[in-house]
Amino acid sequence: QVQLVESGGGLVQPGGSLKLSCVASENIFNFNSMDWYRQTPGTERDFVASIHLTGRPQYADSVWGRFTISRDGDKNTIYLQMDSLSPEDTGVYYCRANELSGSYWGQGTQVTVSS
Repeated sequence: QVQLVESGGGLVQPGGSLKLSCVASENIFNFNSMDWYRQTPGTERDFVASIHLTGRPQYADSVWGRFTISRDGDKNTIYLQMDSLSPEDTGVYYCRANELSGSYWGQGTQVTVSS
């Protein structure tokens, strides 16, 4: 069973930055892609960013130019650098790993953007 552990969330003021991490229990290059999603109370999880096995990134329109997804294979970790944060970025951020047999989710990390 694949395990994903997110960290790096917290409280930040508007305009600030945070960097989230997601550590996988196995080699991240075993996955076709890895994603970041976020969720606010009463809503479904929304796509934020993904990184394909090839390294190609994709972003939601709402975060394009502000967020950067990256990875470190030696650490089995993906990252989400979040800059120019706004209150609309508040939510629980989840990491997901995708392979042919299915997907795995982490437990999430809370990000709150507030003054």
